[in-house]
Amino acid sequence: MRKLTLTREFSANIETVFAFVTQTEHLLKWWGPEGMTVPEHQLSFTARGPCVSVMENAEGQRYKVSGHVTHVEAPYSVGFTWAWHDENDKRGVESHVTIKLVPSQSGGTTFTLTHADLPDGDTAVNHEQGWTSSLRKLERLANA
Repeated sequence: MRKLTLTREFSANIETVFAFVTQTEHLLKWWGPEGMTVPEHQLSFTARGPCVSVMENAEGQRYKVSGHVTHVEAPYSVGFTWAWHDENDKRGVESHVTIKLVPSQSGGTTFTLTHADLPDGDTAVNHEQGWTSSLRKLERLANA
C-alpha cells in the first residue's frame, strides 16, 4: 500500500480554510480536478457520516467516489474513507484521506492532505495528479 502527502500554504486563516474544506457550498468550488464538475453529491465534511460525489468531465465521462467521514475536529482536521466505483457501481478498494490544518505564524494556514492505503501501482500517481489539480482550485480560493 502507498501513501501520498501534499502540503500547501494558504494566506487565509484556519477558520476560513476549514470552511472551504468542510462546507458543501465551498467544497463544490474546488472538489475534483480542473475541468470537472460535480453534478451529483452528498458532500459535507462537517459531521461524521456518508459522503459521495460524481465528477463529470467535459466529454460527459462520470467518476463516482464514496466514503464515510470518520472524524471532524474543527478547525484542525477532517478524515474520510475513499473508494471509486466501477461502471457497475461496485465500490472498489477503500483508502483513507486526512486533511490537517495548522495556523501559520503569518496568520495563514498550513494545509496537509494525506491519502493513505492506496493500492500499489499507478493509483498513487493518478491520485497525486487529481489532488494536485483540485488543490490548485482551492489555492485560488484560499489565497484570494
